[in-house]
Formats: sequence, C-alpha cells, structure tokens
Amino acid sequence: MANGYPTSDERALLVEGEDDKHVVLQLCIRIGFEPEFRIIAKNGIDNVLSGIGPEIKAEGREAVGILVDANDDLGDRWAKLSERLRSTGIEPPASPSPRGTIIDGSPRVGVWLMPDNQSPGELEDFVQTMIPAGDPVWPRSQRYIDEIPAEDRRFRQGKTLRAEVHAWLATREIPGRMGAAIEAEDLNIDVESCTEFVAWLQKLFR
Repeated sequence: MANGYPTSDERALLVEGEDDKHVVLQLCIRIGFEPEFRIIAKNGIDNVLSGIGPEIKAEGREAVGILVDANDDLGDRWAKLSERLRSTGIEPPASPSPRGTIIDGSPRVGVWLMPDNQSPGELEDFVQTMIPAGDPVWPRSQRYIDEIPAEDRRFRQGKTLRAEVHAWLATREIPGRMGAAIEAEDLNIDVESCTEFVAWLQKLFR
C-alpha cells in the first residue's frame, strides 16, 4: 500500500474523483477492512465510462468495481453503464441491485450507484446519512444554506443537500474533506448505508 492507497493491479475500483477515493479508503480503514484493490480516480463520469472497457480488459484483472453518482436520473446513468458493459461482452441486469450489483465472470464486475443504488443523488447524499443523529451543527448548516437568497446562490436547485453537507464539513477541524471527517470520527459509520456499501466491496473483492 503506497501513500495509504492499495496498488494491486489485479483488482481495481474506478471512481469519479479524489473525494470518492478518499471516502472509500477512510471508510474501509475505520471499519477494519484492508482494501486489497487499487482505487483509480478517473476525474469525471465521462472518463469512468470511457475507461470501463480498457480497465476490464486489462491483463490479469480479477475484479473491477465501478462507483459513480446516480445524479438526477438513476435510470439514465444505469443505461449508460450497461451500454459500456455490453460492449465488453458483459450482460448487466435490467436494473441495479439495491445492495450493489455484482456480475460474476472473468473478471468479476461490480457497480455501485451513489447513494444507495435506488435513489437519485451523489456522494454527499451517502455522507449525509453518517452525520450523527442530534448533531447540533447540522440543522445550523441547513438553515445557513436555506437563508441564502435564490439570486445569490451559485449552485443548482438539486444540489441543495450537497451545499448543506459542505457547510457542515466547513466546521470540522480539517474542513472540507469528507474522507477527513470519516478519519476524524466526526461521521458515524455504524449506519445501514455504510454497512451495505462495505459488504458490497468485500463481496466484490473477496
């Protein structure tokens, strides 16, 4: 493991960006699951999609995971992923599994759509489920975002929760990083969302 990140080329997890990479790593460390797979940040969904074929066909690959945001349209995101998988000879199910999709084969391929394989959303929706119940800062963070006049907002209407999560993260000792909040134990990992996600990782990279 170099710089805290696994470097095995036999098993790879493709993610959209560095935030995803850091969250996965810190969550695995907190839970006590040492990830024996390489986490590859592709710098955007287009690069994830275009990289699926080459990554699956890479020599020696045993398992490939694909972690992306569902964003506003889970069905559309699944359709685009399915098209790429079919182009490599892999037939995905008609819809994603609620607990994370795993397609057995050589290599084994897994797909997780943030936040929960069933809802529109993104990484921040997943992280929000880890904010401890009764946290005194969370309602203040929500209120802060809510009180910003519409004409002064620089985020789309559907990104309100994302803004609220980052307002909350700004109050941490190491502000701004979701993975750092997991590492600092500011976020509660004993929630169903984390348990199911890590169970998917463990099954995929068994």
